[in-house]
Order: sequence, then C-alpha cells, then structure tokens
Amino acid sequence: MFDRIDRLMRTLAAFLAILGGLALIAVILATVMSVSGRALLAFGLSPIRGDFELVELGTGFAVFAFLPWVQINRQHASVEILTMHMGDRINRVIDMIADLLMLSIAVLLAWKHWAGTLDKLAYGETTFIIQYPIWWAYASGLLGAFGFVLISFWCVILSARALMTGQDQAHGEFMH
Repeated sequence: MFDRIDRLMRTLAAFLAILGGLALIAVILATVMSVSGRALLAFGLSPIRGDFELVELGTGFAVFAFLPWVQINRQHASVEILTMHMGDRINRVIDMIADLLMLSIAVLLAWKHWAGTLDKLAYGETTFIIQYPIWWAYASGLLGAFGFVLISFWCVILSARALMTGQDQAHGEFMH
C-alpha cells in the first residue's frame, strides 16, 4: 500500500511538472511568434496582442507546477557543508525538520493563493490588453499549489518513516 501511494505521489508530481513544462513551451512559442511579428511588420505580420499577459499567466502556472516535482525529488537548494559530516540519524532529523518547514510554507502559499484567487474573482479585475479575468491566472496556479501541499505532506511521512526505521522507505535504501 505504501509503495502504491508513493508511486501515485511521484506520478502526480511528474504530471504537474510536465504540465508546467508544456506551459513554458507555449510561452516560448508565443514569445517567438510575437517578436517575429514585431520584426516583420513590413510584411504584414504583427505581434501577439497581450503577449506579456500570456507570458505572466504561463510562467506563474509553471512555477507552481514545478514545486511538487522539486519537493518529491528533494531538489531544493541545500547547504551540505556541515551535514555531510554528521551521522545518518542527525541528517534524518534535519530532513524531518526541513520537510515540516516546507509543508508549513506550502500550506501558507496555497492558503494565501486561494485567498488571492477569491479576491480577484470577487473584484472581477481583468488584464489591461486582452481583458481576460485575472482570477484565471490565480486559479491556474492553485493546481500546483495544492499539489505542493499534498506532496510536501507525503515527504513528511517519508521523512518520519525514514527517521523511525533508518531507511528510505520509498526505495528501501539507507538515506545519506
């Protein structure tokens, strides 16, 4: 059962990261098309209307979509100059504390993002040029934000289990 949940969490994180990557590819293509349109005005082309608004939307979504992948793979920036000389148990305690802190940050981000989305929805604010509702951009980031909370919670479980057993339970190997 544990391994099935772990696979599900890793699949969810990968799925969100792929969606974020696709969003960035769309942003890149839109930017290239828009810049090309500006460069080729003499030939009847034009830039994409509201291109920077679309870039903001896609980039904002991608940032939140990548957070679960980074968390499940323990790829956040870390300084190991001191911890590499500490024992496995101390490192597991540090991992547990770090995962609890990351879960706290994930919950705070998701909560404030949810509140911001509801605020933008209530005010009906739209972008300046293409007039799409700003809450759409906020709502798109919620998928990644909620995924970040779920994956961060799972990482706390992984760390707790590793601390209790001395093994990385997801892969059956010793950590560090």
